Amino acid sequence: MEKVIWITGASSGIGEELCQQYSQKGYCLILSARNEKALSKVKEHSKFPEKIRILPLDISNFKKAEEATKIAMGFWNRIDILINNAGISQRSLIAETDFSVYKKLIDVNYLGTVALTKALLPYFIERKGGHFVVVSSLMGKFSSPYRSGYCGAKHALHGFFDALRMEHEKDGVNVTLVCPGFVQTNVAKNALTADGSHQEADDHATKNGLPVSLFCKKMIAAVKAKKFEVYIAGKEKKGIYLKRFFPKLLHQLVLRSAVR
Repeated sequence: MEKVIWITGASSGIGEELCQQYSQKGYCLILSARNEKALSKVKEHSKFPEKIRILPLDISNFKKAEEATKIAMGFWNRIDILINNAGISQRSLIAETDFSVYKKLIDVNYLGTVALTKALLPYFIERKGGHFVVVSSLMGKFSSPYRSGYCGAKHALHGFFDALRMEHEKDGVNVTLVCPGFVQTNVAKNALTADGSHQEADDHATKNGLPVSLFCKKMIAAVKAKKFEVYIAGKEKKGIYLKRFFPKLLHQLVLRSAVR
Protein backbone atom coordinates (compact mmCIF):
# COMPACT_ATOMS: atom_id res chain seq x y z
CA MET A 1 0.00 0.00 0.00
CA GLU A 2 1.21 3.50 -0.82
CA LYS A 3 1.88 5.94 2.00
CA VAL A 4 -1.08 7.81 3.47
CA ILE A 5 -0.71 11.60 3.55
CA TRP A 6 -3.05 13.95 5.42
CA ILE A 7 -3.03 17.53 4.06
CA THR A 8 -4.69 20.46 5.83
CA GLY A 9 -5.60 23.64 3.96
CA ALA A 10 -6.16 21.39 0.95
CA SER A 11 -9.00 23.31 -0.74
CA SER A 12 -6.80 25.79 -2.63
CA GLY A 13 -3.28 27.07 -3.26
CA ILE A 14 -0.36 25.00 -2.03
CA GLY A 15 -2.60 22.36 -0.44
CA GLU A 16 -4.59 21.82 -3.62
CA GLU A 17 -1.45 21.53 -5.76
CA LEU A 18 0.16 19.11 -3.30
CA CYS A 19 -2.93 16.94 -3.65
CA GLN A 20 -2.67 16.91 -7.44
CA GLN A 21 1.04 16.11 -7.46
CA TYR A 22 0.84 13.44 -4.77
CA SER A 23 -2.19 11.90 -6.51
CA GLN A 24 -0.17 11.68 -9.73
CA LYS A 25 2.30 9.57 -7.77
CA GLY A 26 -0.47 7.25 -6.53
CA TYR A 27 -0.46 8.15 -2.82
CA CYS A 28 -3.51 7.72 -0.60
CA LEU A 29 -4.64 11.16 0.56
CA ILE A 30 -6.82 12.71 3.25
CA LEU A 31 -7.85 16.27 2.45
CA SER A 32 -8.95 18.73 5.13
CA ALA A 33 -10.20 22.32 5.07
CA ARG A 34 -13.35 24.14 6.12
CA ASN A 35 -14.89 24.20 2.63
CA GLU A 36 -16.17 20.69 1.88
CA LYS A 37 -17.47 21.66 -1.56
CA ALA A 38 -14.05 22.98 -2.60
CA LEU A 39 -12.40 19.81 -1.28
CA SER A 40 -14.76 17.72 -3.41
CA LYS A 41 -13.68 19.64 -6.52
CA VAL A 42 -10.02 19.06 -5.68
CA LYS A 43 -10.74 15.35 -5.33
CA GLU A 44 -12.66 15.22 -8.62
CA HIS A 45 -9.76 16.79 -10.51
CA SER A 46 -7.14 14.42 -9.11
CA LYS A 47 -5.74 11.47 -11.05
CA PHE A 48 -6.89 8.83 -8.57
CA PRO A 49 -9.99 10.18 -6.75
CA GLU A 50 -10.71 6.70 -5.40
CA LYS A 51 -7.55 7.05 -3.29
CA ILE A 52 -8.72 10.29 -1.68
CA ARG A 53 -10.85 10.81 1.41
CA ILE A 54 -12.33 14.15 2.49
CA LEU A 55 -12.38 15.25 6.12
CA PRO A 56 -13.83 18.78 6.63
CA LEU A 57 -12.03 20.53 9.47
CA ASP A 58 -11.75 23.98 11.01
CA ILE A 59 -8.24 23.80 12.40
CA SER A 60 -8.94 26.59 14.90
CA ASN A 61 -11.54 24.38 16.62
CA PHE A 62 -8.97 22.71 18.87
CA LYS A 63 -11.54 20.46 20.58
CA LYS A 64 -12.16 18.67 17.29
CA ALA A 65 -8.51 17.69 16.73
CA GLU A 66 -8.65 14.31 18.49
CA GLU A 67 -11.99 13.39 16.93
CA ALA A 68 -10.74 14.35 13.46
CA THR A 69 -7.58 12.30 13.98
CA LYS A 70 -9.59 9.21 14.91
CA ILE A 71 -11.71 9.61 11.78
CA ALA A 72 -8.59 10.14 9.63
CA MET A 73 -6.93 7.03 11.09
CA GLY A 74 -10.07 5.04 10.30
CA PHE A 75 -9.84 5.61 6.56
CA TRP A 76 -6.79 3.36 6.03
CA ASN A 77 -5.83 2.49 9.62
CA ARG A 78 -2.63 4.49 9.23
CA ILE A 79 -1.19 7.91 8.48
CA ASP A 80 2.42 8.25 7.38
CA ILE A 81 2.72 12.00 6.82
CA LEU A 82 0.75 14.95 8.19
CA ILE A 83 1.25 18.11 6.13
CA ASN A 84 0.26 21.05 8.33
CA ASN A 85 -0.49 23.52 5.56
CA ALA A 86 -3.59 25.40 6.77
CA GLY A 87 -2.93 29.05 7.49
CA ILE A 88 -3.84 32.67 6.90
CA SER A 89 -1.71 35.78 6.34
CA GLN A 90 -1.99 39.42 7.44
CA ARG A 91 -1.62 42.89 5.96
CA SER A 92 -2.00 45.58 8.64
CA LEU A 93 0.08 47.86 10.84
CA ILE A 94 0.49 46.99 14.53
CA ALA A 95 -0.95 50.27 15.81
CA GLU A 96 -4.10 49.82 13.72
CA THR A 97 -4.72 46.10 14.23
CA ASP A 98 -7.50 44.88 16.49
CA PHE A 99 -6.30 42.35 19.08
CA SER A 100 -8.86 39.80 17.82
CA VAL A 101 -6.88 39.61 14.57
CA TYR A 102 -3.78 38.51 16.47
CA LYS A 103 -5.78 35.87 18.30
CA LYS A 104 -7.12 34.47 15.04
CA LEU A 105 -3.65 34.39 13.48
CA ILE A 106 -2.30 32.47 16.47
CA ASP A 107 -5.29 30.11 16.61
CA VAL A 108 -5.11 29.21 12.92
CA ASN A 109 -1.39 29.39 12.15
CA TYR A 110 0.02 28.05 15.42
CA LEU A 111 -2.31 26.53 18.01
CA GLY A 112 -4.47 24.71 15.46
CA THR A 113 -1.38 23.07 14.01
CA VAL A 114 -0.10 22.19 17.50
CA ALA A 115 -3.46 20.67 18.49
CA LEU A 116 -3.67 18.44 15.41
CA THR A 117 -0.02 17.42 15.74
CA LYS A 118 -0.47 16.47 19.39
CA ALA A 119 -3.57 14.43 18.51
CA LEU A 120 -1.63 12.40 15.92
CA LEU A 121 1.66 12.14 17.82
CA PRO A 122 0.63 9.12 20.00
CA TYR A 123 -0.05 7.09 16.84
CA PHE A 124 3.40 7.92 15.46
CA ILE A 125 5.03 7.02 18.78
CA GLU A 126 3.14 3.72 18.97
CA ARG A 127 4.15 2.63 15.47
CA LYS A 128 7.69 4.04 15.84
CA GLY A 129 7.44 6.16 12.73
CA GLY A 130 5.79 9.17 11.13
CA HIS A 131 6.54 12.49 9.50
CA PHE A 132 5.23 15.94 10.43
CA VAL A 133 5.59 18.50 7.63
CA VAL A 134 4.92 22.12 8.52
CA VAL A 135 4.37 24.87 5.96
CA SER A 136 5.91 27.84 7.73
CA SER A 137 7.27 30.84 5.82
CA LEU A 138 10.40 32.88 5.34
CA MET A 139 8.48 35.16 7.71
CA GLY A 140 9.05 32.46 10.31
CA LYS A 141 12.76 33.30 10.12
CA PHE A 142 12.69 37.09 9.72
CA SER A 143 9.99 39.76 9.78
CA SER A 144 8.39 42.43 7.64
CA PRO A 145 6.03 45.37 8.21
CA TYR A 146 2.29 44.65 7.91
CA ARG A 147 2.78 41.01 8.97
CA SER A 148 3.49 41.23 12.72
CA GLY A 149 0.93 38.63 13.85
CA TYR A 150 1.65 36.34 10.93
CA CYS A 151 5.39 36.51 11.61
CA GLY A 152 4.85 35.86 15.31
CA ALA A 153 2.78 32.75 14.65
CA LYS A 154 5.22 31.39 12.08
CA HIS A 155 8.21 32.01 14.36
CA ALA A 156 6.35 30.04 17.06
CA LEU A 157 6.01 27.03 14.76
CA HIS A 158 9.79 26.76 14.49
CA GLY A 159 10.23 26.79 18.25
CA PHE A 160 7.62 24.09 18.80
CA PHE A 161 8.57 21.72 15.99
CA ASP A 162 12.32 21.95 16.56
CA ALA A 163 11.60 20.78 20.12
CA LEU A 164 9.27 18.03 18.92
CA ARG A 165 11.97 16.73 16.57
CA MET A 166 14.47 16.54 19.43
CA GLU A 167 12.07 14.87 21.85
CA HIS A 168 10.82 12.21 19.43
CA GLU A 169 13.72 11.40 17.14
CA LYS A 170 14.11 8.26 19.27
CA ASP A 171 10.55 7.29 18.26
CA GLY A 172 11.26 7.50 14.54
CA VAL A 173 9.34 10.77 14.17
CA ASN A 174 10.60 13.15 11.48
CA VAL A 175 9.91 16.88 11.18
CA THR A 176 10.33 19.01 8.07
CA LEU A 177 9.79 22.77 8.25
CA VAL A 178 9.06 24.25 4.81
CA CYS A 179 9.58 28.00 4.40
CA PRO A 180 8.00 29.47 1.26
CA GLY A 181 8.80 32.90 -0.05
CA PHE A 182 6.37 34.51 -2.48
CA VAL A 183 4.21 31.88 -4.22
CA GLN A 184 1.44 32.50 -6.75
CA THR A 185 -1.59 31.71 -4.55
CA ASN A 186 -4.49 33.66 -3.04
CA VAL A 187 -2.60 34.17 0.24
CA ALA A 188 -2.52 37.98 -0.18
CA LYS A 189 -6.19 38.20 -1.20
CA ASN A 190 -7.21 36.16 1.86
CA ALA A 191 -4.91 38.03 4.26
CA LEU A 192 -6.52 39.66 7.30
CA THR A 193 -6.54 43.44 7.56
CA ALA A 194 -6.70 45.57 10.72
CA ASP A 195 -10.37 44.87 11.44
CA GLY A 196 -10.24 41.17 10.57
CA SER A 197 -11.70 41.50 7.07
CA HIS A 198 -9.92 40.00 4.07
CA GLN A 199 -7.66 42.19 1.95
CA GLU A 200 -9.30 40.85 -1.24
CA ALA A 201 -6.48 42.18 -3.39
CA ASP A 202 -3.30 40.63 -4.70
CA ASP A 203 0.12 42.25 -4.45
CA HIS A 204 3.00 42.58 -6.89
CA ALA A 205 5.36 40.26 -5.01
CA THR A 206 2.81 37.43 -4.75
CA LYS A 207 1.72 37.74 -8.38
CA ASN A 208 5.37 37.48 -9.44
CA GLY A 209 6.32 34.73 -7.00
CA LEU A 210 7.11 31.11 -7.74
CA PRO A 211 4.48 29.17 -9.69
CA VAL A 212 2.68 26.97 -7.18
CA SER A 213 3.41 23.85 -9.26
CA LEU A 214 7.17 24.49 -9.11
CA PHE A 215 7.04 25.27 -5.39
CA CYS A 216 5.19 22.02 -4.63
CA LYS A 217 7.57 19.98 -6.77
CA LYS A 218 10.49 21.30 -4.71
CA MET A 219 8.57 20.82 -1.45
CA ILE A 220 7.72 17.19 -2.24
CA ALA A 221 11.40 16.51 -2.96
CA ALA A 222 12.41 18.07 0.38
CA VAL A 223 9.82 15.97 2.25
CA LYS A 224 11.04 12.81 0.53
CA ALA A 225 14.61 13.66 1.58
CA LYS A 226 13.36 14.25 5.18
CA LYS A 227 15.10 17.61 5.36
CA PHE A 228 14.96 19.40 8.70
CA GLU A 229 14.26 22.80 7.15
CA VAL A 230 14.02 24.05 3.58
CA TYR A 231 13.67 27.54 2.02
CA ILE A 232 11.82 27.59 -1.31
CA ALA A 233 11.76 31.07 -2.77
CA GLY A 234 13.24 33.54 -5.22
CA LYS A 235 15.72 36.27 -4.32
CA GLU A 236 13.84 36.95 -1.06
CA LYS A 237 15.52 33.80 0.28
CA LYS A 238 18.67 35.90 0.77
CA GLY A 239 16.91 37.42 3.78
CA ILE A 240 17.58 34.20 5.71
CA TYR A 241 21.33 34.68 5.48
CA LEU A 242 21.24 38.45 5.93
CA LYS A 243 19.23 37.97 9.14
CA ARG A 244 21.88 35.57 10.44
CA PHE A 245 24.99 37.54 9.57
CA PHE A 246 23.91 41.13 8.82
CA PRO A 247 20.64 41.83 10.67
CA LYS A 248 20.94 45.62 10.45
CA LEU A 249 21.47 45.44 6.70
CA LEU A 250 18.36 43.27 6.34
CA HIS A 251 16.41 45.78 8.43
CA GLN A 252 17.42 48.61 6.10
CA LEU A 253 16.72 46.63 2.92
CA VAL A 254 13.23 45.58 4.05
CA LEU A 255 12.34 49.16 4.99
CA ARG A 256 13.47 50.35 1.54
CA SER A 257 11.44 47.68 -0.25
CA ALA A 258 7.90 48.07 -1.51
CA VAL A 259 6.66 45.09 0.48
CA ARG A 260 3.06 45.56 1.57
